[in-house]
Amino acid sequence: MTASSNPATNPATGTVEGTPLIAPSSTDHPLHEAVVEACRSVYDPEIPVNIYDLGLVYTLEISEENEVKVIMTLTAPGCPVAGEMPGWVQDAVGAVPGVQNVDVALVWEPPWGMDMMSDEARLELGFM
Repeated sequence: MTASSNPATNPATGTVEGTPLIAPSSTDHPLHEAVVEACRSVYDPEIPVNIYDLGLVYTLEISEENEVKVIMTLTAPGCPVAGEMPGWVQDAVGAVPGVQNVDVALVWEPPWGMDMMSDEARLELGFM
């Protein structure tokens, strides 16, 4: 059966109904908090809030070998720093002691929305 003929599969995305749009992070890994803090050191130059609290970091996958995959987005596909931001994240996370390798994947689905911001980010930007 193909994805388009399966009623439980979204033909546009190929995802199964009920599958989370954002994969869970490796929150139980010993490096998780340090990787989060590294992400918090990266800022979008146009917004005075870090990318983690803005909700731009969707998933932090950390393997047993301490290899980190960051799945993230930007506020808009036409973001002026689209070509640079993944490198900034890779540099910041790669500097965390114990991290062996960093891969940053930039995705556009699901699209970023203001509801993805933390309460701290909303407060900083005057939305609370």
